Amino acid sequence: MNGTELGSHETPREQQNPVTGGGDISSGAVSPSGTGRGAASAKSRSRRSPVYAEFETIDSAAEGATQTAVVEGGVNLAAELEGLVKSFTEGQIVKGTVTEIRENEIIVDVGFKSEGTIPVAEFRDFVNLAPGVQVDVFLEKLENQDGLVVLSKEKADFFKVWDEIKDGYEVQRVMEGVVARRIKGGLVVNLLGVDAFLPGSQIALRQVSNLDDLIGQTLNFKIIKINKRRRNIVVSRRIVLEEQREEQKKTLLRELVVGQIREGVVKNITDFGAFVDLGGVDGLLHLTDMTWGRIGHPSEIVSIGDKIKVKVLDFDTERGKISLGLKQLTPHPWDGVDERYIVHERVNGKVVSITDYGAFIELEKGVEGLIHISEMSWTRHVKHPSKILSIGEMIEAVVLKVDKEHQKISLGLKQVEPDPWSLIEGKYPIGTRLVGKVRNLTNFGAFVEIEEGIDGLLHISDMSWAKRVRHPSEMLHKGDELEVIVLDISQDKKRISLGMKQLQDNPWDSLASEFSVDTVTEGKITRILDRGAVVELRSDVEGFVPVGQMGISDLRHPEEAFDVGDTLPLRVIKVDPKNKRIVLSAGAYLKGVSSEELSEFLARHPVRERRIEPSDDAAEDPGAPADAGSEPARVETPENAEPRGAAPQGGDELDDADFDDAEGDETEEDKS
Repeated sequence: MNGTELGSHETPREQQNPVTGGGDISSGAVSPSGTGRGAASAKSRSRRSPVYAEFETIDSAAEGATQTAVVEGGVNLAAELEGLVKSFTEGQIVKGTVTEIRENEIIVDVGFKSEGTIPVAEFRDFVNLAPGVQVDVFLEKLENQDGLVVLSKEKADFFKVWDEIKDGYEVQRVMEGVVARRIKGGLVVNLLGVDAFLPGSQIALRQVSNLDDLIGQTLNFKIIKINKRRRNIVVSRRIVLEEQREEQKKTLLRELVVGQIREGVVKNITDFGAFVDLGGVDGLLHLTDMTWGRIGHPSEIVSIGDKIKVKVLDFDTERGKISLGLKQLTPHPWDGVDERYIVHERVNGKVVSITDYGAFIELEKGVEGLIHISEMSWTRHVKHPSKILSIGEMIEAVVLKVDKEHQKISLGLKQVEPDPWSLIEGKYPIGTRLVGKVRNLTNFGAFVEIEEGIDGLLHISDMSWAKRVRHPSEMLHKGDELEVIVLDISQDKKRISLGMKQLQDNPWDSLASEFSVDTVTEGKITRILDRGAVVELRSDVEGFVPVGQMGISDLRHPEEAFDVGDTLPLRVIKVDPKNKRIVLSAGAYLKGVSSEELSEFLARHPVRERRIEPSDDAAEDPGAPADAGSEPARVETPENAEPRGAAPQGGDELDDADFDDAEGDETEEDKS
């Protein structure tokens, strides 16, 4: 080994970097006292690493060879060695040769006295790595604590392209890179041979479901942040895509025309529609513009990634909003609807919606008809359409009306079956006797079911000839079976009038004779009214006694002397078979009796004080009587008895108002 080779590996420890080396070597060569390099090495040998053992020997040999060379050849090799060592400076990029490839590190020789080690990870992107291959490395330190040179390939790669990276950042140039791998928070991109960080938020315009799909792809980026000291480079692909989209958007908006048909890709789906990418610009395909029919969600028609053709319905250049339509590519379903659906024809459809007033039936996509609640049953009183139909049910209906202009079709469900009311007159002619079941009671009568779904009304006035029926429950109960007779049928109004009293002959012809005027009889008070009392003459015959005919003079109200259940001796004073009225009088009867019987009558019915609340007018009038109702009633005797209203005895004529309160009959108008 010659002196030049030795000098090339010498790295004096006492020298500071960058290494010059010449002074130490020359002083070591000419020092006669041995206080030069050799002496210093001897003193520090104990502090050297074992790795440096070889270099200690080389240093000693180099000193001797240098002295000999200077004496014999007269050449100053110290200056030559000094220039060689000076060529290595920390912080510079040098050429190195791969000498060995180990499991975790690569050994590189840069021509210095020692080789350097570089982690394998820094060569991950290096192709065809093998011993003998030359690489550029960054000289971080000439020696570490083990006396080895410290090298870095990553830093060399970084500083080689730094100027280009800095320029790209400053002018915001679009640069090409390859996605290398995935790390926490984003991706690593190989940009000009160095690693750059691509955050997850800067990868695309929308969130990417699988980042691994991008690995190995060559994409365009812009540098958004750099730090030379920390060798940090942050890039963004989103900015590039946004700029491209904005440019495409401007171009597309210049080309758009209402009514134009374009192809796009479904990018996103919401509850109210789908967004379609037309090539850089998204348009909204609203739920109502997807199909002529009824759908619940856009996913029933389209899926993300679908390529579809849409029609431009409207767009706003300033706001960049585009409205799209899919159903507009097909003919309107109501075109020719009156030719496809003829009135009175039967059609099939599916129940798609139920409301309080009816049900909507889908006849075809975009064409629906309404079955009103009144068109669901001939006989049943339908409270809600859900009692008859359910959503999704397939049914048959009859077309009742088609309104093409307003896009309405009226359907009927009950028309599928014959109308039972069209046959009712022939089946139950007037006068027919039949047995029915009381289905419901109301204040004015009872509904009697004569067959399934067909009810007739038995009015309270048609329950008894002579008895005043105040409520049907006095004679009937729900669920009772009874015989009735058909009185009238109204096919248009779907009504049947029934009678119960008509099953018997009208008794008033005989009652007029049985209870003729001046007939003496007895009656039991069943009701007390303001103007008199209703009395029962027998089980099915009632009469009325006006308050002025109750046998006590100046009686203001029957309750002052009589109670329900009292039995009174009476004389008939008026009979009206036409209006089914019998008017009786206790006073007329008492005129012809003895004083003992009269006294006995008055004793049974003493006049009681009836408390009357004073009116506001009476309270304000100090001259009014303290209690107008406290005046004692005048008791009639055979001598002074002149009952009011006793017409047969020549008194006041009876007024219909005297017994109007007792009337239970209703006119024909009231029945309807």
